[in-house]
Parts: sequence; structure tokens; C-alpha cells
Amino acid sequence: MPEVVAPEVPSRILPRRRYGNWVAGALVALAVALVLRSAITNENFSWPAFAHYVFDPAILLGLARTVELALIAMGLSIVVGVLLAVMRQSSNKVLNAVSSAYIWLFRATPLLVLLLLLYNLAALYPEISLGIPFGPDLVTVGTNTVITVAGAAILGLTLHESAYCAEIFRAGLVSVDHGQREAAEALGISGALMLRRIVLPQAMRAIVPPLTNQFVNVVKTTSIVSVISMPELLYSAQIIYARTYETIPLLLVVTFWYLVLTALLTVAQRYVEQYFNRGRAGVATAASRKRSRLALAEGR
Repeated sequence: MPEVVAPEVPSRILPRRRYGNWVAGALVALAVALVLRSAITNENFSWPAFAHYVFDPAILLGLARTVELALIAMGLSIVVGVLLAVMRQSSNKVLNAVSSAYIWLFRATPLLVLLLLLYNLAALYPEISLGIPFGPDLVTVGTNTVITVAGAAILGLTLHESAYCAEIFRAGLVSVDHGQREAAEALGISGALMLRRIVLPQAMRAIVPPLTNQFVNVVKTTSIVSVISMPELLYSAQIIYARTYETIPLLLVVTFWYLVLTALLTVAQRYVEQYFNRGRAGVATAASRKRSRLALAEGR
């Protein structure tokens, strides 16, 4: 019987040289350098004014209101979105129809129109009453007392974004294998427990990326509430440049803070994705990829 010779394993594996990638990278780096040079040397950007206002107390207060508004609106939108997604999958036709109508209505209505309607809700309903249906009113308050500027902004953003969140959660729930539900039902697990412990944790792998994208969109969309004089980041900048006429540097300040907020959300998304992907086969982490590269470099 002939002796089987094992193939020779190279002591070191050299990566293939990719000259095209190097040239493309150099051209892109050159283009970026030219854009940065143009922005830095152009005096019309007024970088000294940018540095003066970037940490201005009025700007930071507007930034805090923007973050607060985005967190409240997104938190409420997630709660409402989960309820709507569950209702949409319900066998109850009334719940299904109400959920579908809600999503259709608030996806179709522009956010700007919705905010203006809520801000002027007192023209339709001067008072809001709470009482027995078809009976006496127990409590009556003025609509403008309840729907303030902040109230209209939070309510408008929540109604609008929850319709989109509902579709994101519905897509995540649909992505879970139906066999998981059948197995849970066979074990006698209740519907609420099955949703909380089995379906949602698996659906979150598909939900987190689009939901984070929606959160970034909410952060930027908060600038629209400036039309109802909500003193968020953009409105605070508008007040300053209406007085100083330094429009460009103040808009650059607003852009800078939106970039910072988006960067923070992107980092948070990475850790949330790692949390929901833990223990999942086939998902390589940065650490495992680094170990593989070191092993190749050592010829192991």
C-alpha cells in the first residue's frame, strides 16, 4: 500500500497584494483631503464663530431638550409599536383592522401637518373632558392646558414614529420560525410568556438595525418641531443667528451636534447587536477575527 504524503503546510501565509485597492484608497483619501482643505481655508465658514458657539449654554440647553424629546418619543413609540405589531398579527379582526388603520393613517400624514394640527387642536376641541360614556363629565380642562408646545411635540412624534416602529416589529416577529411558537404551545407556555421569552429575543436580531436607524431618524426629525416654537437644538440656533446674522457657523454647530448624537447611537447599536447575537453560531466577533489573523500570521 503506497504511503500517503501529507501536503506541505506553508509556515507563513502572505496576503495577496491588491494594487487596485491601494490606488482607489489613495484617490479617495486625496479627494477627502481636498474637501477638508477647502472647508478649513474658506473664511466664509467662520470657524472662530463656530468655536465660540459650539458650547454656548443656549445651544447645550437646546441639545439637552433634543435628546430628551428623542428619548421620550422613541420610548413611547417602541411601546405603542410593539402593541400595534401584536394586534396586527392577532386573529381578532377588530384588533387587526384598528392596527392597520392606525399605521396607514399616521404613515400617510406628514409629520409637519400632524404637528400643526396638534398645536391647533384647541380650534377643534376647546376643552377635553373625562367622564362616563354618554353620561356626565367628571373632569374638564382646557385643551391648551394639556396640549402644550412640548406635549404637542411629544404626541406628534410618538404618533408618527410608532406607525413605523410597528412595521419594524412586525417584520421581526414574522422572521421568527413558526416552529418556535408551535413548540412553545406544545409545552403549554402562555402567549404572553412565549412572546416575552421566546419570540421577541429572537426577533430582536432582525429588529435592532432598522430600529436604531429609526432612532437616528427621530433625533434628526426633532428639528421639525421648531415650527411650533419648541426650543430644541435647531430653534435655539435660529434664535441666536436671528440676532447675530452668523447663520452658517450656527448651522454648522447644529450639524456637529447631530453628528455626535448619531455617532453615539451607532456605537450603542454595535453593543446591542452583540448582546442579542450572543451564542449565535456563525457570527464572528472582532476578537475571533483577530485571533484568526494572528493564527494565520504565525503559520498555525
